Amino acid sequence: MKTLESMGIAAKSAASILAGATAKQKNDLLITAANDLIDATAELIRANEIDIENGRAAGLTDALLDRLRLTDARINDMAKGLLEIANDSDPIGEIVDGAKRPNGLNITKVRVPLGVVGIIYEARPNVTADAFGICVKAGNAVILRGGKEAINSNLAIIKVLKAAVKKVGLPDGTVNLVQDTSRASATELMKLKYLDLLIPRGGAALIKATVENATVPVIETGVGNCHAFVDETADTEMAVSIVENAKCQRPSVCNALETLLVHKNIADEFLPKVYKALAAHNTEIRGCQKTANIISGVIPATEDDYKTEFLDYVLAVKVVDNLDEAINHIRKYSTGHSESIITKNYENAERFVNELDSAALYINASTRFTDGGQFGMGAEIGISTGKLHARGPMGIKDLTTVKYIIRGNGQIR
Repeated sequence: MKTLESMGIAAKSAASILAGATAKQKNDLLITAANDLIDATAELIRANEIDIENGRAAGLTDALLDRLRLTDARINDMAKGLLEIANDSDPIGEIVDGAKRPNGLNITKVRVPLGVVGIIYEARPNVTADAFGICVKAGNAVILRGGKEAINSNLAIIKVLKAAVKKVGLPDGTVNLVQDTSRASATELMKLKYLDLLIPRGGAALIKATVENATVPVIETGVGNCHAFVDETADTEMAVSIVENAKCQRPSVCNALETLLVHKNIADEFLPKVYKALAAHNTEIRGCQKTANIISGVIPATEDDYKTEFLDYVLAVKVVDNLDEAINHIRKYSTGHSESIITKNYENAERFVNELDSAALYINASTRFTDGGQFGMGAEIGISTGKLHARGPMGIKDLTTVKYIIRGNGQIR
């Protein structure tokens, strides 16, 4: 098993070659990997079944087991994702800006790879293929460190990806998997000098640990304490549909709804309707006293409930007096991911999107759309909740940087 030091050296060497790889070379790798993943479906599912069995024994929730599970359809989606990345335009070499100076110098700003990207993630083995594809397309080598829950799945996937790299003649260090899933290996990766960027994908604890321990550049992604505010003018049927989708369509992902705020003037009408829809999914409601006075079976909400990204069939609910209280609540508890207002009032909608500062702000739509594919960007590496250097869904271009090329004919200063 490679040490992280040797893995970093191999990745750095590979990155220098990938930076000069042609679009065809990179696309051939992605297409080969996609086809090989399909061919290895049975092997991948066998490895994943071990992880699922171990996850059940460890007491993982159904939502987390769902994140962990590989099926024929999900493997097909992984392969399809790589093919879609192959069909995207190549960002490397793109001239972002340029000008000719009065002294005759021609200056161009050109898009180039970052170099070596490290990614720490948890129980989602599909990230192994997705991250590989996006990094390669952007001309980067990648070091992956998945969670212990998915280690057998990740090992099986990385075996396929490394074989594809070898087939097309690119260096082995193009893609790397840290097989040690201890906390120590994660901390070591956070300090690995060969990384040009580190991206943590997972829950609040992982993000916090990475930000506090990393000595390399980090982009915060993924923590999604997402909110929806049902205004007094909302279409209640639309609001029920949006809330049900945002919370229950896939609760284990970062753009799922975690807190529902309801205007007091519509609460008596709306809460029983949404409660019925959520109950069909066995969703637990943790609400304020006003919520409990309107619907039964509510668990009293604590301060921590309004801070929590549940990633499960649990929803915090609060009845608020007005838009101002809703905005102030979101400012206090939001992680800057995605928020939605359901309203017919244009001025309230505009205030909501102008006065809040999350990466994605919705008017009359589900927060589940915060996704690179849904935004028309193609594949994504994660959702950045920070402001430097990327924000919101991070696509291929967000894994590049720029350099300036200056052409002269003897100019001196």
